[in-house]
Amino acid sequence: MNHKALVVIDIQNDITKHYRDIIDRLNAALDRAADLGMTVIYIKHNNLSPGTRTFKPDTKGSELAPELKVVSDHIFVKTKANALTSEDFSEYIRESGIDEFFITGADATACVKSTCFNMIKAGYTVHVISDCVTSYDLKKMPEMLSYYADKGCEVKTLAGYMESN
Repeated sequence: MNHKALVVIDIQNDITKHYRDIIDRLNAALDRAADLGMTVIYIKHNNLSPGTRTFKPDTKGSELAPELKVVSDHIFVKTKANALTSEDFSEYIRESGIDEFFITGADATACVKSTCFNMIKAGYTVHVISDCVTSYDLKKMPEMLSYYADKGCEVKTLAGYMESN
């Protein structure tokens, strides 16, 4: 059994800023993961805050972005920044024995950051595919990539990971 997973965080219609800059590399990562037999997991954010205008459950904005390749039916919903707070996701990875994660998605300063931090804290091996992660504030990307590395994540480009596999 392959104990590795590629995780795509919050590439949904309401992530309108900058995800198109990474979508081709992200889709290449999805193809590569599928070719390697890795589990592919999609995380969707639902915003339950009253009066929210984004990520409302059961709206077009909460759907996965149409340009994103969907190569598995492992789609989990979270309502907080940290993907591990999704009980269904946490149960699935525990039951599947997945302990190594390749993280992609949005937003580098919020949900990706929280998920990486909490996965490392929980003892998982975490890799961040640096050119498959984006943010509303691109000026913060270098700082965020340093943060991930400082917290114990391996940070490489997609090409770097493809060369090492």
